[in-house]
Amino acid sequence: MAGVEEAVFVLSAAGFSSGGGTATLHGLSPATLYVADRPGREVGHLTSRRFVERWAERFAGDPPSAVVSFVDRDGGDAVVVLSSPILTGDVLTYKVAVLEGLLPAESGPCAVFIDAAGRASS
Repeated sequence: MAGVEEAVFVLSAAGFSSGGGTATLHGLSPATLYVADRPGREVGHLTSRRFVERWAERFAGDPPSAVVSFVDRDGGDAVVVLSSPILTGDVLTYKVAVLEGLLPAESGPCAVFIDAAGRASS
């Protein structure tokens, strides 16, 4: 994973829930995809567990912005800031701050696009 400082990471899950300042992905895919075009083009994947384990070093003090996209909601995407991930089995929970749009209390399949380059405080 050399050169993924400006990557977009994509997590997918079978279900979603939110409330109380958290967002939870249920049935998280075991693989997290990434796409980077700087400094060199790179596409790949790593385990979702490894992605969460490396969260602190990648986003230390500068939580990333993300788009949460829902399969069963037309135009239902939300722009958020994610922090403090906790992974238990295939359930991943983040602290979340909504910047734009609305997060549903519950939803079906979703994808989360995390912009490593476009940090929230940038």
